[in-house]
Amino acid sequence: MQRTIKIVLMMVIASTMLSGCNTARGVGEDIKSLGNAISHAAS
Repeated sequence: MQRTIKIVLMMVIASTMLSGCNTARGVGEDIKSLGNAISHAAS
């Protein structure tokens, strides 16, 4: 049961991210901004 919930949750998150950025460039920018946010949080 928990595995099914995790899979559904991951699919929802992935579809949200992909719908938010329609192009490969948008995906790259989103990943870059996520990396910057993690870097700033770690320091």
